[in-house]
Amino acid sequence: MFTNLRVMGGLLLDKLKRRLTDETGAVDVVAIVVLIGIVVLLAIIFKDQIADLLNSLFGTIEENATNAVNGG
Repeated sequence: MFTNLRVMGGLLLDKLKRRLTDETGAVDVVAIVVLIGIVVLLAIIFKDQIADLLNSLFGTIEENATNAVNGG
């Protein structure tokens, strides 16, 4: 019985060591940070065009909503 516990404890310690030394998640975090940086940079570069697009979209939505409420 104690031998089984010792083996199971060894397996758990081995899994814990592998989990703590696994660096594959770090690459994913770096990739996400880089992508967020690119999106922010693009938003800064194209902010005027994005603002114009949003104003146009919301203007159309407002016009359609007004027509729908007024029955026209």
